[in-house]
Amino acid sequence: MGRLRSPALFCAMKRETLQHPFEPVWDAGCRVLVLGTFPSVKSRENAFYYGHPQNRFWRMLGMVYEEAAPITIAEKCDFLLRHQIALWDVIRGCDIQGSADSAIRNAVPNDLPALLAKCPIDTVLLNGKTAGKIFLKYWKDLPVRRITLPSTSPANAACSMEMLVFAWKSALKSK
Repeated sequence: MGRLRSPALFCAMKRETLQHPFEPVWDAGCRVLVLGTFPSVKSRENAFYYGHPQNRFWRMLGMVYEEAAPITIAEKCDFLLRHQIALWDVIRGCDIQGSADSAIRNAVPNDLPALLAKCPIDTVLLNGKTAGKIFLKYWKDLPVRRITLPSTSPANAACSMEMLVFAWKSALKSK
């Protein structure tokens, strides 16, 4: 018979109240805004968006634009701005345990209208269903085209890289 495990093993991760750790990436030429939900544990450790090595965001964008995927934070920022893409998240702060969107509680939205007042964004691409739901909850009346796309998260294993590239390329090339 197996040993009983301590409940502490199952509760190792505690729910934390966190604020978004980094600023949006944007400049006055951005036409598209990509919004995720909230940075994962790995992204927070790596101090930049989509920092989990298994997240397909940067590789997917490289494939969409037929370029090498950017590696450093500086390369990622340059890549985005060359393609007139701003990057941010819908959530400014929340209670969260781990990284899963399903673990988010008490979400407080970012000030999206303030960012939109600074650059001519006409399209918002939402990275996954949760980002799409939160966007609609707070900003359904914003005068921008919005498209909810398949999440690039490693948790979205049902969506192949080919499917991601097709969906994201269709959205980015139709702007």
